[in-house]
Amino acid sequence: MAEDLTTPLLSDAEGPADVCLTSPTVAILGSGDFSRSLAERLLACGVRVVVGSRCVNRIPSGLFPDAVELRNQEGAASQAVCVVFMALFPEHYRSLLGLQSALTGKVLVDVSNAAEMNILGPSNAERLAELFPDSLVVKGFNTVSAWELQTGAHDGSRQVLICSNSTEGKRTVVELARKMGFHPVDMGGLSAAREIEVASLRLFPSWSGSIVVTFLLFFFFYGYGFLRGILLPFLAQGHNAFYRLALGLVNESLPAVALVTLALVYFPGLFAAWLQLWRGTKYQRFPSWLDNWLQRRKQLGLLSFLCAALHGVYSLCQPLRRITLHRLVNTAYRQVKAGVEEPWDELGVWRSELYLSCGVLGLGVLSLLAITSLPSVGNTLNWREFTFVQSGLGYIALTLSLMHTLFFDWDFAFHIEAYPFYMPPSSVLAVVLPCVVLVCRGFLLLPCISSRLARIRRGWESKRNCPALQTHHVADNGVP
Repeated sequence: MAEDLTTPLLSDAEGPADVCLTSPTVAILGSGDFSRSLAERLLACGVRVVVGSRCVNRIPSGLFPDAVELRNQEGAASQAVCVVFMALFPEHYRSLLGLQSALTGKVLVDVSNAAEMNILGPSNAERLAELFPDSLVVKGFNTVSAWELQTGAHDGSRQVLICSNSTEGKRTVVELARKMGFHPVDMGGLSAAREIEVASLRLFPSWSGSIVVTFLLFFFFYGYGFLRGILLPFLAQGHNAFYRLALGLVNESLPAVALVTLALVYFPGLFAAWLQLWRGTKYQRFPSWLDNWLQRRKQLGLLSFLCAALHGVYSLCQPLRRITLHRLVNTAYRQVKAGVEEPWDELGVWRSELYLSCGVLGLGVLSLLAITSLPSVGNTLNWREFTFVQSGLGYIALTLSLMHTLFFDWDFAFHIEAYPFYMPPSSVLAVVLPCVVLVCRGFLLLPCISSRLARIRRGWESKRNCPALQTHHVADNGVP
């Protein structure tokens, strides 16, 4: 019975424990910031660390924890049981050729990144494998920053991309990464190191398309407003309004961009729903462009929130403008001159109250959408809660934003004065796509359409896509 109590409940499927993990001594060649952060993380996980430097005496006192043993590079390489981190720049790899015998049979973890985006030719890890053919070279930890290494062993959500031609070396590094609290991801052979090394050089790779779309929308509305309200009046009438370039025109373009971008968040979902209705099945893949569009909705929504927030800040700055004070003085002067003591514009008051109220509510709901888009917040919601916020409240935010624009224009869009040079206001152009989205969404809510879409998304297929359904129907009726 006592022997049974000492037997582990879960056996190790990988076989016997590796000596590198049961009594680990890890060497780090290099004494920079990454080496120091890596040593602190390894020490926190109970790993003995030896740091090798070209000049040990050059390392300031207290730079590394007291538990870290500082040696020259040869001494550190000989002390390592099987894992050696190469925490130095790739151009210094050749200076370690004298350590080939000390590094034979050991796992060399290349943590370097590419110097440029060009991935032609061998990667740093492949060149390291050529220099040390008797060692097991593993690419990994290059996508982890020194700050992330210092956040502590509880940061287990950070992925570590790992690749190697050696199964044994890869398994050792994977287990060590798990021991450090990271989530290792096997990327295959060492040829994948090219992509891993340039991963840290890409600037917001999943945001590029959304940022380009938002920038092009802003460029369009800003250029359209400049042409309609500044350049053409100056050329035709000599009216100088170039002062509006800095603030007024920007504040006119931002809400239009925010409204159209928010409509672009929900338009691909509606297009996908109508496509499923037309096909009569959910098992056919969407076109690649629609797939990419659906995957960029989160980025488009956050950029829409950014434009809406900037519009709110710019609007709060409106009373501080000198042109606003100038207009107030001129209006007061004209009222005094006309003998009007207490002017009251009932329609204008209602208009301002309604469009400001819708704008504040729309920005508030959009803020909630942006907060729940954060992984730390979204992970605390179940699927129904997340869908309610992102879809249900999202359409409410789009509706409120559209009402904000419509109340702001009021009936201005129906006056001939609103179309100088036969060009409609920017707000009229901005409401077209949101109106299309809301109308299409309204049709999808009709019982005859929503029930069919729900059946399709639960696995039902039309007979033209699944002939077996018709065969089963005939058999059930007893017809041979």
